[in-house]
Amino acid sequence: MAGRITKSEDQLRPDSRFQNIVLAKFINCIMYDGKKSVATRVMYDALNMIQTRLEKENDENAPKTSIEVFERAISNVKPIVEVRSRRVGGANYQVPVQVSKRRQQSLAFRWIIQAARGDAGKPMHARLARELYDAARGEGKAMTTRENTHRMAEANKAFAHFAW
Repeated sequence: MAGRITKSEDQLRPDSRFQNIVLAKFINCIMYDGKKSVATRVMYDALNMIQTRLEKENDENAPKTSIEVFERAISNVKPIVEVRSRRVGGANYQVPVQVSKRRQQSLAFRWIIQAARGDAGKPMHARLARELYDAARGEGKAMTTRENTHRMAEANKAFAHFAW
């Protein structure tokens, strides 16, 4: 039936500890097979690990709380441009296009989670904590993915006039 699609933004509740909607969305992206309590525990354990690491640090520019590290990591990983394949005159071109805010966030989530899942041998909360901490500092696999995306867009900016 048409018009029966619900808006997830209206239904999404903030997480219980930090009252943060972005964190609740991230927890939903971590979730496997509907096991939200497992995903929540993984995320909160990762944030606890980040908090203990922050307490040992003595840098003034470093964030004070783990939720600030999370927010900084997400904002650092968000891509500004990406390439889209366009077929023009029988040839495929990689055309650089601006990324919408919603897609920026979903790509950042996806890249951080993929980078954390890519490391094997450690618990997920430890891998996620390290990836978030590295991304907040502008390092890590997720940041490399973002830089590669920007590099591709920069290399193909000659085809930007094909964006419509």
